[in-house]
Amino acid sequence: MNTDNKVWFITGSNSGFGRCLTEAVLAKGDKVVATTRHPEAIEDLVKQYPDTVKAVNLDITKIDEISQAIDTALSTFGQIDVLVNNAGFATMGAVEEIADEQIRYQFEVNCFGTLNVIKAMLSYFRQRKSGHILNVSSAAGLTAFPGMGIYSASKFAIEGYSEALAQEIAPLGIKLTLVEPGGFRTNGPSSMTTPDCQIDDYEETVHKLIKMMSDSSNLPGDPDKAAQAMIKVVESDNPPLRLVLGEDALEIVRQKIESLEKELKEWSEVTLSTSFENDQTSSVG
Repeated sequence: MNTDNKVWFITGSNSGFGRCLTEAVLAKGDKVVATTRHPEAIEDLVKQYPDTVKAVNLDITKIDEISQAIDTALSTFGQIDVLVNNAGFATMGAVEEIADEQIRYQFEVNCFGTLNVIKAMLSYFRQRKSGHILNVSSAAGLTAFPGMGIYSASKFAIEGYSEALAQEIAPLGIKLTLVEPGGFRTNGPSSMTTPDCQIDDYEETVHKLIKMMSDSSNLPGDPDKAAQAMIKVVESDNPPLRLVLGEDALEIVRQKIESLEKELKEWSEVTLSTSFENDQTSSVG
């Protein structure tokens, strides 16, 4: 296990997983560049850890701010060892209900914002031939539910480019892990957005589910324990590509695998019927 003190660059560090992880990393003696659009929300941590945390204003949709934040991190602590892409939010509603501008902004933050930070950081990690990227996805990035289609799509996108990127950067000494939590007691539900107009036909399905999810007090996951799990992954010499967090998330993923296997088996004859027939031509001398 690699337990050397590290410098972490964490986006969305003012709340939720980002706040819990920032606190846990500082408590263990590592340093944190805590980026957020609301740096005033972490002033207490700056006062408590004046030598090991640097609060930086950052909107991950603004490329110039990302470059400035990385420069500030390097000038403050001299290095960056871990990038945690945590910043994001959820748009909840039936696919038909969500306005185009809401869909685009969901992708602008979750998908493209995360990608902006990764691309800006990679040149530095490549020069060092080291680094670890944690992309906070979701169990909803592996399977989708009614009312979560657009949010899931943005997380599915992160899953896709992360899986490819992990293979591209592994030979360069850089690691990548997708973090896939289930339901945790964070402020996520309070920050989710919903459509301006709702369609009555979805009242008994989508709308009921959204109301149920809007209260995180009964969710099973402890975000402080999630933070410790992420630290453990970073300290591992052989970290996983995917870190599923929570009993509910594990069950969701297992159900997805079982469903895929069942459909593959039931439809394998049709699947295999689409190839060209073997070419039976022969030459005549």
